[in-house]
Amino acid sequence: MIDGLERAVAAGVIDRPTAQKLEPYLAAPGAAADSADPDDEKLRLVTGFNDIFVTIGLLMFLGALYFLLSRVGFAAAFAVAAASWALAEFFTARRRMALPSIVLLVIFVGAVFSGMLGLLQAGHRGDFADLAPSDVTSVQMLLAAAAAAVAAFLHWQRFHVPITVAAGVGAVAGIVLALCQIEVPDLLADHPVAVFLPLGLAIFALAMWFDSSDLTRQTRRTDIAFWLHLLAAPIIVHPILLSVTSTAAPTAAAAQVIAVFLCLAAVALVVDRRAILVSSLSYLAYAAGKLIAAAGLESSSFAASTLAVGAVVLMLSAAWRPLRRTVMGLLPTGLRARLPAVT
Repeated sequence: MIDGLERAVAAGVIDRPTAQKLEPYLAAPGAAADSADPDDEKLRLVTGFNDIFVTIGLLMFLGALYFLLSRVGFAAAFAVAAASWALAEFFTARRRMALPSIVLLVIFVGAVFSGMLGLLQAGHRGDFADLAPSDVTSVQMLLAAAAAAVAAFLHWQRFHVPITVAAGVGAVAGIVLALCQIEVPDLLADHPVAVFLPLGLAIFALAMWFDSSDLTRQTRRTDIAFWLHLLAAPIIVHPILLSVTSTAAPTAAAAQVIAVFLCLAAVALVVDRRAILVSSLSYLAYAAGKLIAAAGLESSSFAASTLAVGAVVLMLSAAWRPLRRTVMGLLPTGLRARLPAVT
């Protein structure tokens, strides 16, 4: 039904403010017999093979465009950004194609960031004459991230692609990291958890805000929340697990990684978001490999650890609903009311 609203907006039948007012009514329980089960974590990504076909064409066209213009330096990135916007006018604004819209957004914001960074590095070195070389890089990264954030905001105002919010938030996160590097140069290297963990938790909180406003997961807000969760997870997980694996003895580190994974699994079950676990799978494979090697099977540790992680993923997938039902039963009623229902 929500996709039907998008097509109606694209066709000019109704305006976007009216469509946004109708979304909660169409998403209400009983609005459609075939409404998606929230536990399925449905993602509007591909509506047909034509989405994949168009995406292949877009990647070939924009990649070739960048290659042909690469001789002119950073201007090639801006040309790709302009072409991405122009293509979005057709494939996003008119055709409402999900996967091509996502790809065009990522390319647009990435091209603006790359182009601005190239512009600053190529033509404005004299503007930072009073700064140390490391600070010059940080200032350039900050300005490029700011340009990417503005680009994401403008793209959202025009096209309303759900991943745009995550792209903009990611750019803002880049600004924060650049500011930290400028103000306290050794902070990111010496204490990454102190910076990345609060940043990741803030993004996670924003994702939960979108999730809590659409518990039935029928509107665009659930897609926005999905991409924010996918962004927040690595920012939270990687610095913690990297710190563990780089400081502890291999066997102890493996045990700690597994403990962190179990905590993340509990959180993922509570909020019903599998994306939270994706970022920790590589570390879980590392932990399994270390434990297998400690058991004297070092020659087969890679294959065995991959097999173990694959088995864990499959078991979680198969038992997601009963596991979630068990975990949710331990929570207070008031908290359960703010989370997607267990089916």
